[in-house]
Amino acid sequence: MSPIRITSADDPRIVDYVGLTDVALRRRLEPAGGLYLAESAKVIRRALAAGHVPRSLLMTPRWVEEFAELVTTTEGSGAPVFVADDDVVTAMTGFHLHRGAIASMQRPTLPPVADLLAQARRVVVLEDVVDHTNVGAVFRSAAALGVDAVLVTPRCADPLYRRSVRVSMGTVFQVPWTRIDPWPGGVADLQAAGFTVAALALADDAIGLDDLAARPPDRLAVVLGTEGDGLAARTRSACDLVARIPMAGGVDSLNVAAAAAVAMWALRA
Repeated sequence: MSPIRITSADDPRIVDYVGLTDVALRRRLEPAGGLYLAESAKVIRRALAAGHVPRSLLMTPRWVEEFAELVTTTEGSGAPVFVADDDVVTAMTGFHLHRGAIASMQRPTLPPVADLLAQARRVVVLEDVVDHTNVGAVFRSAAALGVDAVLVTPRCADPLYRRSVRVSMGTVFQVPWTRIDPWPGGVADLQAAGFTVAALALADDAIGLDDLAARPPDRLAVVLGTEGDGLAARTRSACDLVARIPMAGGVDSLNVAAAAAVAMWALRA
């Protein structure tokens, strides 16, 4: 095999990459089509290292030689490698492929929640976090700070959406994750598995994060809520305790991704 030259954005062979700026289209296509997109050589390498299967690889000509091992690995799996000039790539994707490569990957089957919890000690749960940048940032912190698993609720943004993957720098492939459903009924499943479930929220009865970190339970799940509104009242009441990060300077709270990083560091096992 050798890279296949693409000269038109209308070529049906590269349909996976068309219209990436249309968020509504991507939300429909990716889960239904069983694909996700990995952008940049580093992210693609991490996806391949995690055992994910490529559907195809798209590159601009200047990167073919530099990323020769990606070409070889992709072709070795039986997937095609497409090469197109910058103007063609921009026409099909809606943006400049300044990282040189983007891959269409087969979406893996998510594992059952029980499988992820079996050996875990530290778990992060994201309730209805809708910003893909925040989701990706949480995964990057989770990978860096030794979190064993991330659970996302049914209405949480897709961790395998292109922007989430890019912001996570591909760490979304190395941190085990799945969707927990139903929610907040899944809090009971965490408790039944032996986890103390801590809601990170502003509440009158919240304990300081320092106090929780001073006497951490052996198995702990930290639940973080959506941007703006935070955790739902039903979720807070279902959890074993509520914790908050002490604030100074007249600030009442942090962005959810920043708060997650602080909590993960303070409560690391």
